[in-house]
Amino acid sequence: MDHLKQQLGFLKEIDQLKGVIRQTPLMDKSRQENSAEHSWHLAMYALILSEYANEPVNVGRVIQMLLIHDIVEVDAGDVPLHGSGDKTEQAEREQAAANRLFGLLPDKQGASLRELWDEFEEASTPDARFAKSLDRLQPVLHNLATEGGTWDKFNVDEAMVLQRCGPQIAKGSEAIWDWVKGEIQQHFG
Repeated sequence: MDHLKQQLGFLKEIDQLKGVIRQTPLMDKSRQENSAEHSWHLAMYALILSEYANEPVNVGRVIQMLLIHDIVEVDAGDVPLHGSGDKTEQAEREQAAANRLFGLLPDKQGASLRELWDEFEEASTPDARFAKSLDRLQPVLHNLATEGGTWDKFNVDEAMVLQRCGPQIAKGSEAIWDWVKGEIQQHFG
């Protein structure tokens, strides 16, 4: 029962992810999305778009990565890609959050999820590279759907989007990057 109690405690703790508000607006512009919604949406991206991965991927593992990749935001908060902030300090906060949150689970399960989170962060496998590319793609698509969304808010230009998003998306899917690059250029054109 301690095993179950730990698991339920973890699930209760990560419920807080629903309260972490991101800068990204919903595509209907009604409000900003939260990190839990973002993770769910990315899991759907993996399910639907896996055929475009540069390398063969295990869709189940990609979905798992995407469901846990932002859990650390419960403690560390969300830092927008185009926002200001100390990236080193944020990485340290995220490492501490990963230690605490995955440490709430039974040892073996916590270690397994932590390894999966680390793999995502390092983009060290085809699964992780594809997951990372989707994580970078989704906000781009939201910005395109909202006529500039956070790009306007943070004074982001075409070159910044291409530089900050292109390499990461292309590492996971050249095909998706080729398509979305054209959409970005059309938006800023």
